[in-house]
Amino acid sequence: MNEIKNIDTLIAECTAYDFKEMLEEKRPKSWLKSVSAFANTLGGSLFFGIDNDGVVKGLMDVQHVTEAISMKIRDYMDPLPEVEAIPLEMEGKHVLQLKVKAGSYTPYYYVGDGQRVAFVRNGDESVPATGEQMVRLVLKGSNRTYDSLRTDKRVEDHSFAILANTFKERTGQDWDRKYLLSFGLVTDDGYLTNAGALFADDCWLSQSRLYCTRWDGLEKTDAINDAEFKGNILLLLREAMAFAKANTRKGWEKLPDGRRNKPEYAERAVLEGCVNHLIHRDYTVMGGEVHLDIYDDRLALTSPGGMYSGQMVQDVPVEDISSLRRNPVLADVMAQLDYMEKRGSGLKKICNATKELETYKEGRDPVFKSSVSQFMTVIYSMEYEEGLNGDVNGDVNGDVNGDVNGDVNGDVNGDVTSLKGVLKDIYLIVLNNPGIKIAQVAKLRGKSESTVWKQLNELTKKGIIKYWGSDKTGGYYVK
Repeated sequence: MNEIKNIDTLIAECTAYDFKEMLEEKRPKSWLKSVSAFANTLGGSLFFGIDNDGVVKGLMDVQHVTEAISMKIRDYMDPLPEVEAIPLEMEGKHVLQLKVKAGSYTPYYYVGDGQRVAFVRNGDESVPATGEQMVRLVLKGSNRTYDSLRTDKRVEDHSFAILANTFKERTGQDWDRKYLLSFGLVTDDGYLTNAGALFADDCWLSQSRLYCTRWDGLEKTDAINDAEFKGNILLLLREAMAFAKANTRKGWEKLPDGRRNKPEYAERAVLEGCVNHLIHRDYTVMGGEVHLDIYDDRLALTSPGGMYSGQMVQDVPVEDISSLRRNPVLADVMAQLDYMEKRGSGLKKICNATKELETYKEGRDPVFKSSVSQFMTVIYSMEYEEGLNGDVNGDVNGDVNGDVNGDVNGDVNGDVTSLKGVLKDIYLIVLNNPGIKIAQVAKLRGKSESTVWKQLNELTKKGIIKYWGSDKTGGYYVK
């Protein structure tokens, strides 16, 4: 029996985990739903003999628990997931780790009580899969993706002039219609795939839509400009970039011998963001679309579908994000068009392009947020200054400094600079760890979550930090 010194070591290699004080043999659904959820997503572990607070209680008979678990899985799971029972010793007590591997034959169902339910992970909970999630699980289990599925449309009935012209423009090579087959846009028997439909000039897929809005201010209040586009994915990309260019500012700084351009955003960062959201979005969400929202201080892209891996992007360092692709056919075509790479470096490119701006300012790095149902990229303006409502194309070093030093220091920085002791420490933790959760702050501070929550709440009331996201997956950010 392996000896483990502490719980942190125990769970360090787990993607997800649940603690169970004991095995509930008469209520198998209470823990088999986690087995189903782990098998349907990234895998995980259940630890029997540890209560919900992480206190080691121990098991009286590990052998019996192991045999009972094996029997219940055979009786109530379909298909059978791949699991491993690992006896452990902790604090002189016996604990059992049930390691569940991510399955290849999804969906994995709990079958019992007249039910047949597939579960997935939502934060730290195991919940029944929605209809859209079931579609994705079925596709995964059949080793297919949405973009590779065949439609009922014949290739000869559709044209691809936009794709052909883009290919010529970006690669310098002539387009050959045989590429439709080699790119996976057409099946061997001449039918368009869903990816082919998205690149067709007359794309009919209703969910291939883009909503663009330039908002007046920092929130969704009155719209200054808006537009809606639908159809061909390359057309949507082109329109997104055109809308962003027309609705953002390019200021300049006066120099003795001329002026220096000071763009709000790195064009490459915006392009990468638009490509990522159009390619990696979940097209099985029929009522979903990509949103491009431009505010005075930021540009935000939102698309349906969280991380394909099931992780929350805010919980993973950008350099460690996996290159799993929800729509590999689309991704491959965009790579052929030199819009993206296959190495999963899009988010890092957004960050790097932003930092390469001459006008780059510390603290205005892009932020990526995801939930189970959506993904958001936020790119901050390098020219926005709070308290300045006019055009930044004037002399930035003149009136701007007066307004900013007055309004910002009074409204926000005054509160920040006056912070002392614990509140200042909490503020700095949030500033340096965007999206951080209460439990993580508590661990860094060595305090209870209830104590830390009161301090976070005080900063929230002061308007210095804010909470974004759902109760389960959200986190704190500096405003």
